[in-house]
Amino acid sequence: MPQTESGPATLQPESGAATPQPESGAAISPSGTPGPPYGTDPAAGFPPPPQKKKSGVGRVLLIVLAVVLVLVLGVGGGIAIWAFVKDDVGEVVEATGTRLVAPETLNGRPRLTDPDSMAMVEEIKADNAKNVPQATDTVVGVYGDLAKDDVILVFGLAALIEEPEEELDGALKSLSAEFEVGVVVTVAPGPLGGIAKCGDGSAEDVELGFCMWADRGSLGMIIGYSKTGKEVEREFAAIRAAIEQRD
Repeated sequence: MPQTESGPATLQPESGAATPQPESGAAISPSGTPGPPYGTDPAAGFPPPPQKKKSGVGRVLLIVLAVVLVLVLGVGGGIAIWAFVKDDVGEVVEATGTRLVAPETLNGRPRLTDPDSMAMVEEIKADNAKNVPQATDTVVGVYGDLAKDDVILVFGLAALIEEPEEELDGALKSLSAEFEVGVVVTVAPGPLGGIAKCGDGSAEDVELGFCMWADRGSLGMIIGYSKTGKEVEREFAAIRAAIEQRD
């Protein structure tokens, strides 16, 4: 399945001016318009935007909750039952041994256990159980310091997945239908393999950098509140290794 993500809005040329063409190798947004290179500041050369106000705990959680619920609904009907043949037995055994855990700390960030965070976690788990009944395991966790806007949310489900890249692209399509998703790039998945992609997103004018992965036994997402995709990518392999385990 092709990647489908919504690109950021582009400035319109003045009347009579030629439409700028993307440079060779430039990243292209899902809409086909050239987007800023991944990890760069699209506002470079312009006056800096005014500092955004610190958001309250409730707003942080509501934004992240909305993003993840869209993802859950998007993948709910899409995960294909893996109709494996004899040659797939080794992969199936490895995939069925995939477990997802929520550690007490994640890259130095403590797990948030306040009532609001836990209520969000339980809501996501309930929606996942309803919409993705074939999932054998689910992980949801919120980590960091809300007062400092240093928040990471992880979401993942374990299931036998026939086409990991198709499932990942389907999840991205669902996400980009509801939220601003900029340029998304394929990144190294780390030792656990599979396919991984990271990108810049936003909701209610708040940056939401993210990385997603899919392999034969799991699909997951890491969201960084007030972070770029590049910032989340730097932690991606370590975070994924902490929550995805294989027997």
